[in-house]
Amino acid sequence: MSEIGIERRPGHLIRRCHQIAVALFLDHCADFDLTPMQYALLKAAASDPGADQITLAGYAAIDRSNAARLAAALEARGLLRRAIDPADRRARRLTLTPAGAALLSDAEAAVQAVQDDLLAPLAAEERAGFLTALEKIADHHNHASRAPHRAPGEHQPNTEGREKQRSFL
Repeated sequence: MSEIGIERRPGHLIRRCHQIAVALFLDHCADFDLTPMQYALLKAAASDPGADQITLAGYAAIDRSNAARLAAALEARGLLRRAIDPADRRARRLTLTPAGAALLSDAEAAVQAVQDDLLAPLAAEERAGFLTALEKIADHHNHASRAPHRAPGEHQPNTEGREKQRSFL
């Protein structure tokens, strides 16, 4: 079997597609001054108002330290409100502000345009299969992620030790 060039390796292609997806998002959402991770955290906060920051980070598949920085930046822009959890003073509860809800609503058409542009090379009948395959790969390897996706209601394991260990790699 001949060696496969890097341009045909799945990991390389996924990385390239990620770069393209981010570039398309930044282009389409430039008027909203919004990054994909900011959008994901805002959408997570909209889906579960008042949930703690770590839970919302899991919904958005964003690691804890990035979620904390993103939440602080979004709060500084007046899009998100962070409140200390009375039951656990270390935890922060996140809620969209009216400005944050308006931004999500205003940006929705641009975000949908990103999805349409990204999938434009695929025929309509190819899109569902492609998305199913991506979900299957992501779900199968979710445990290996630095920021595993957690569905609403799914237990949030204590991964602090694993995050510290990986930060030294």
